[in-house]
Amino acid sequence: MNQYELALVVNAKVEDDVRNTVLETVKELIAKFGGNITNIEDAGKKRLAYEIQKMKEGYYYFIQFDADATVPAEIESRIRIMENVIRFLCIRRDEE
Repeated sequence: MNQYELALVVNAKVEDDVRNTVLETVKELIAKFGGNITNIEDAGKKRLAYEIQKMKEGYYYFIQFDADATVPAEIESRIRIMENVIRFLCIRRDEE
């Protein structure tokens, strides 16, 4: 099992319950493909470095999880089509 970190930027213009639904959906995706979530950090609302889809702010979430090497590609393919996710990045963490 490898360690991964998924960074999500969610639309800041949506309601709290919609943001929570997006986060729950991503958590379910990780679990569905056999990943084990170790930590979720809610970094809150932050200003974006540049405008994305005419938005200047977004909510940042950092999800750390353990999974097999094929899981990030499966998760990314489903996050890519989620309407309220502005940007995402999944990286493999180095073992310390």
